[in-house]
Amino acid sequence: MTDLKSSAPHIHGATTYGDLADWGPQPDMIEGQSHSTGRLLHKGPNNSPETGIWVCTPGKWRISVPRDEFCHFVAGRVTYRRDGTDEVIEAGPGTCVMFPAGWEGTAEITETLRNIYMLV
Repeated sequence: MTDLKSSAPHIHGATTYGDLADWGPQPDMIEGQSHSTGRLLHKGPNNSPETGIWVCTPGKWRISVPRDEFCHFVAGRVTYRRDGTDEVIEAGPGTCVMFPAGWEGTAEITETLRNIYMLV
């Protein structure tokens, strides 16, 4: 059961939920043609907090995190490389990552990614 209009919006089976909206091509592509789909669970006043499901196909692009973002990866594979450092973050099913606002680098998806996220 899913109820996005509830006083506590919820999605059952979020790891496989299929009623996703087309969010278009990923901006700032370096290689490939990543395309995003997703489902917004909740967006508060001034877009904070925002939480939902994000799915993205393989490719590599520039990433600049505008607000603190928590990600729980439930499918796929991605490698993040932070600008100006040797830091590499490998994420796959079961990985949680907290990107602080202002984090910049590259994201390279090698297997279609599914992530449950929250921006604050």
